[in-house]
Amino acid sequence: MNRIACLLVSASLLSSGVVFAQGELDAYRYSQTELNGTARYLGMGGAFGALGGDISSMSSNPAGLGIYRSSEIVTTLSLSSIKAKSDWGGSKVDANKTKFNFDNIAYVGYFPTGNDEGLIGWNVGFSYNRVKNFNRNYRLRGTQNYSLADYAAAKASYAGTDRNSGEWFGIPENEMPPFGVVNNESDLVYDKLGAYNGGWLSGLAYQSGMIGANQANVNDTYYHSAFAEWDQNNQNWYSDSRPDDVGLDVSESGAIDQYDFSFATNISNRVFIGATIAVTDLNYRMSSSYFENYLYTDNSMDYLDWGNTLRVDGTGYSFNLGVIVRPADYLRLGVAYNSPIWYKMTDSYWGYADTHNENYPEDPDVSGETPAGPYPYTNYKLRTADKWIFSVAGIIGQTALISLDYELGNYKYMKLSDPYGYEHYEALNHDLIQKDFGLAHTLKLGAEVKITPQFAVRAGANWRTSPMKKEFREGAFEVFPAGTVAHYTLDKGTISYSVGLGYRFTPNFYMDLACVYRQYKEDAYTFSKVIIEDNNGLHTLVDSEAIGLKTNTTQVALTLGYKF
Repeated sequence: MNRIACLLVSASLLSSGVVFAQGELDAYRYSQTELNGTARYLGMGGAFGALGGDISSMSSNPAGLGIYRSSEIVTTLSLSSIKAKSDWGGSKVDANKTKFNFDNIAYVGYFPTGNDEGLIGWNVGFSYNRVKNFNRNYRLRGTQNYSLADYAAAKASYAGTDRNSGEWFGIPENEMPPFGVVNNESDLVYDKLGAYNGGWLSGLAYQSGMIGANQANVNDTYYHSAFAEWDQNNQNWYSDSRPDDVGLDVSESGAIDQYDFSFATNISNRVFIGATIAVTDLNYRMSSSYFENYLYTDNSMDYLDWGNTLRVDGTGYSFNLGVIVRPADYLRLGVAYNSPIWYKMTDSYWGYADTHNENYPEDPDVSGETPAGPYPYTNYKLRTADKWIFSVAGIIGQTALISLDYELGNYKYMKLSDPYGYEHYEALNHDLIQKDFGLAHTLKLGAEVKITPQFAVRAGANWRTSPMKKEFREGAFEVFPAGTVAHYTLDKGTISYSVGLGYRFTPNFYMDLACVYRQYKEDAYTFSKVIIEDNNGLHTLVDSEAIGLKTNTTQVALTLGYKF
């Protein structure tokens, strides 16, 4: 009920010309990071919050720099094999991608004071670290009870509500892009469609012949799938528009790169304090291709194709604060706060569609597209989630160590705003973010054993829960994707296991190697269900199906380091 109220408010705002180009799932996508860093850090599952002594701690608990007793230069390379496996009602499809990455390079400087007590030394660090890879391809193949045309028709029919009466209204047909016509005038039409909920998607569907309009009365416009029979008496479309073959191909690439500037100090070898200021560079690229085929007994076939490209670039800043306490030689305790990242973002996007429909014998092939090129683009601001890290580590002489980190990420207060910081996105995004997201819990466990003074073996594990609340994660609510991109995924958690080796060739030069296996579980949707509320209660106009999606990544990382 509250979600519908959010939609009603948003429709009212949209009618005044505010364009919502981003959604809550976009905010979540760009708020995520993953296990990445040096090979030693990876080999121990990232559990370094109380240990320190590794450049990756700059991105988590910068107090770890205070552990250093020498200066160091380090760099890491990795090779990742990403395999996405989907299961759509027993129809299983795999898609693979292999990527070589330059993961980090860093310098740590150690400046001793010469004191045995009190302020013993200062440390500074500068690092480049890749904290997130978006690279993957995935494919979905199956059948479903509703068509993308049904979804677009429902969005067009219930695109807003009247400010005074609260009655739903559809997009007037004369405000739609010209049927089957692509020219400069249609670009202006798309500008105006931003005033409606789902306006761009509905406009592209109408332009490409996927949906048609029926004027039920003077005030309301109802749309229907062009692949279905229309019942003028019941003002509804029949379910025989179910496609016989459905597929979606998605290709994602890009990364989140972080540049850390850190400072730490050592007080009496018992307390270590550190701080990091980080500059973050984000780039995300997505292209998708969706199709539906309708097969008939006379061997004829109708179809629709729907494609999208999306480019996202952002620059942000954040800070990290941390403390490590060493109450005994065998025990270390750590706590750190990682602030949100405050981003300035730019999106550019393009959608296209075409249909073949024998219901239009004079013109069965129709196509459409949104404005292309560097326009349209959207500038906005994003505040990501912040997190707290609590850590404990046990040191067993010079032979072994074990470490445990617990991270608490707060995704409830992610925020989207316009370029000036005003929450124009609040009705459809900010309120929904608070309703749909909560806390993410991450547990990291790592261990290291030195077989010889030069040779070490490591193992680790990393478990992260989804911050999406249960009903939202299980697909009970309508989701509002951006622009003409109808598909999306819902996070169901991540688990990683890792092993590693380390070898010190000389007192100064060393090499670390790690192998990480990571499984990310999601439910994928080709489009959302559509739910409306009127005087008779809630109604599901279009339903959607969850498609199991697992992304398995095997990463091999090599780190080379030199101490001086």
